[in-house]
Amino acid sequence: MKLLIIIGVIFLGLVTAITLAITLGGPGNPPPMSSINDPFSGVDYSDLPAPRQFTARDGAKLSFREYQVANGLPKGSVVLIHGSSASGKSMHQMAKAFAAAGYTAFALDVRGHGGSGTKGYIDYVGQLENDLEDFSSAIKPQKPATLAGFSSGGGFVLRFAGSAKQQLFSNYLLLSPFIGLDSPTSRPNSGGWVSVGVPRLIAVSALNAIGVRTFNHLPVIKFALSEEAKSFLTPQYSYALLLNFGPERDWRANIRAVRQPLFLVAGQSDEAFHADLFSQTFKAEGKDIPVTLIPGIGHIALTLDPTAIQAAISAVKSMDASLK
Repeated sequence: MKLLIIIGVIFLGLVTAITLAITLGGPGNPPPMSSINDPFSGVDYSDLPAPRQFTARDGAKLSFREYQVANGLPKGSVVLIHGSSASGKSMHQMAKAFAAAGYTAFALDVRGHGGSGTKGYIDYVGQLENDLEDFSSAIKPQKPATLAGFSSGGGFVLRFAGSAKQQLFSNYLLLSPFIGLDSPTSRPNSGGWVSVGVPRLIAVSALNAIGVRTFNHLPVIKFALSEEAKSFLTPQYSYALLLNFGPERDWRANIRAVRQPLFLVAGQSDEAFHADLFSQTFKAEGKDIPVTLIPGIGHIALTLDPTAIQAAISAVKSMDASLK
């Protein structure tokens, strides 16, 4: 009887702790991060292509933009995945440059962002890979096709590059990618960009470990957006979206599983990640991949600065050449 009482007390304590973590342990509201919010104010969107849609396997209409090559036949295609909180619109400058360089470019609104689904939410972990497979099947990007992702989008590209579906794309380009919270490349709170509700994250993770996914819709991370930006970007992620829009939890195994050409480009002055540690992080997992670090370039500037964009284009050209 005494043992049963002890077990009952321990169980009640665990239930109470999990309940408190879920209800009170959500993310805070980080102050706006000007280096992330401000750079896009100077971007000219007057020539932004109209959004198109494809139908995902669940019937959802998901949004993307296509940038066509003006002259001659395309050399191939590049599918661009935006960073956390953003949408395909944030990749406008880079997409235009790829089209000018002879590549058909596609800028996707990942489900949970922009014009794709409910902002901040997805139905289940793994849905984003299914969406990308559905996009590839519906639109059929011309080969050689490169999947390129920035920041959290770069982490998702790494996730896909290390998956069983990796042969859907010829090459993979990581643009200052988020690799993992425990990666050597990560700065605390991504340099001030995020606030993570750690107690809630741990509690929901523990429940998922025993098959309980009831709370996967709850927000576990918020971004350092200005009040104005919150109206058109995605201010927070649910547990499911956070887990899916990035690399696998075992990011080391994710890296080791990549078999396709892989290239990384980042700015030396990146305020979200330790850019100088990208190369050795991949080498530690047996992947001595090409890494280009651009002097004087910060996190967002990687997608806007002409020198940085040209480095991304050069990376794709190099990977394409390696396929011949």
